[in-house]
Amino acid sequence: MTIAVRNRPSLRFRGRSFMALVLAPEVPLRDWLEDLDAVSERSPGFFTGRPIIADVSSLKPSKSELKFLLAAFKMRNIRVIGLEGAAPENVDADMPPQISGGKPTGEIDVPDAANAAMAAAGSPFADAPVPEKSLLIEGSVRSGQSILHPEGDVTVLGSVASGSEIVAGGSIHVYGSLRGRAIAGCTGNGKARIFCRKFEAELIAIDGLYKTADDLGGKFLGQPVQVNLDGDSIILKTMD
Repeated sequence: MTIAVRNRPSLRFRGRSFMALVLAPEVPLRDWLEDLDAVSERSPGFFTGRPIIADVSSLKPSKSELKFLLAAFKMRNIRVIGLEGAAPENVDADMPPQISGGKPTGEIDVPDAANAAMAAAGSPFADAPVPEKSLLIEGSVRSGQSILHPEGDVTVLGSVASGSEIVAGGSIHVYGSLRGRAIAGCTGNGKARIFCRKFEAELIAIDGLYKTADDLGGKFLGQPVQVNLDGDSIILKTMD
């Protein structure tokens, strides 16, 4: 008897990192929640759809206090996906899981109506206009600063310093030097691109695929560069 064996393709594993916003409540909790409400009023939709980690290390809440806090988040449509710093005996099975080992990325700016103004014109590095839900940063991104904007493109009129990070759901346009980390297409947009006048990036990523400075070598260093995906490959091109 002959048995036909069908070869199955090997499973393919693909690394992808996601950024979560960390909220660290402080006492008195009522005042902290009022400040949280003020942020929501000033920047409607800032927390919408964002994964949130609740760091309760400074609160040291009891089980009932933790339940109250989670209910307060739920009432504000803030989606908590994990807890940090809670006593294990106070975390019930129906609560978000305990999470540890996260790497700090610096402070995230909360865009208000003025700072999150839409760009009126397209980037000089692309023919297409900047999408409606774009974020325009008129200065530079400082070292240790993290800009998270999953709703669309991010345009930086200045430079992006070493040790800083930009995470965008769309493309990233940098009019100056790109020395930090640029992560485009973070919501699964494989058509996103990265543009900069002077390329000195520590890391670039599009739709979960990334290259570090060690991978990139020195061929494009200091040049105006466009980055895009071609299948599962990151392609860099100089711009004349």
